[in-house]
Amino acid sequence: MADRKLPRLMGQQEIRQRLGYSRQYTAVLINGKGFPDPAYELAMGRIWLAEDVEAWIRENRPDLA
Repeated sequence: MADRKLPRLMGQQEIRQRLGYSRQYTAVLINGKGFPDPAYELAMGRIWLAEDVEAWIRENRPDLA
């Protein structure tokens, strides 16, 4: 199989860990206006591109960037 570069992905748990917020507050953020749309929606949940989440953090939570 050829080596291929896959994008870094984040689910709600990874976003929660990255932000250091509670599960409940993270859910409020990711469901709120202005948070990036998920890249994929799977049976197990929504998945975001990490670069989109990191861009949102830089813009909206610069103290965590």
